[in-house]
Amino acid sequence: MDAAIMEGAHLKAGAVASIEGILHPITVARLVMEETDHVLLVGPFAGRFARHFTLDRHRSIGAPRSLSYDRILAKQKRAKGERHGTVGAVALDRFGTVAAGASTGGVESMLPGRVGDTPLIGSGVYADNRSGAVSMTGIGEGIIRLVIAKSICDRLAMGNSPTVAARQMLRMLVSRIRGSAGALVLSPDGRFAIRHVTPHMAAGWWNGTGRPNVRGKFP
Repeated sequence: MDAAIMEGAHLKAGAVASIEGILHPITVARLVMEETDHVLLVGPFAGRFARHFTLDRHRSIGAPRSLSYDRILAKQKRAKGERHGTVGAVALDRFGTVAAGASTGGVESMLPGRVGDTPLIGSGVYADNRSGAVSMTGIGEGIIRLVIAKSICDRLAMGNSPTVAARQMLRMLVSRIRGSAGALVLSPDGRFAIRHVTPHMAAGWWNGTGRPNVRGKFP
């Protein structure tokens, strides 16, 4: 699992990558942000950090299966890589502070040790009160190569709306590297956009009253 969180008031961020056995990796990322001077912890040491705070753990799923790189690489060539399990969010509080977070189990047929965009600040998530907050989902390698979350925030800072900023970067992702992604974008004045270049993207929004608005596809 990988996870990251960032707040826009002081640009504090925390992330974990390749963490195993922890029920809520985003909680570990928040502890990295709030309890340490670091941004990113990885692998077994991220797990040890989580256990120090006695966080909820997954039940054991048995001994790991044998690893065949030839088998994984062959499966990668056959797979489209469209199935992933990223959960992301952006938020704005009553004091004007934005935040972004994301947690993921990665993509199908990924090599052990692979790290996607989610725990990389500026790629999978970014938040700055002077521009906005962004949380990404999709094929991480393309998101990383264009540093999309920070790039969208830079466009917000230049005066673009969340819709325009998201559309520009997603179009660039497709045209430059044939990438696949979706974005949650929120500006400090409360404007937001949910955009994707995938066939579907389950997402929704809530303004603090009434019921959340949830859909599986956005224009």
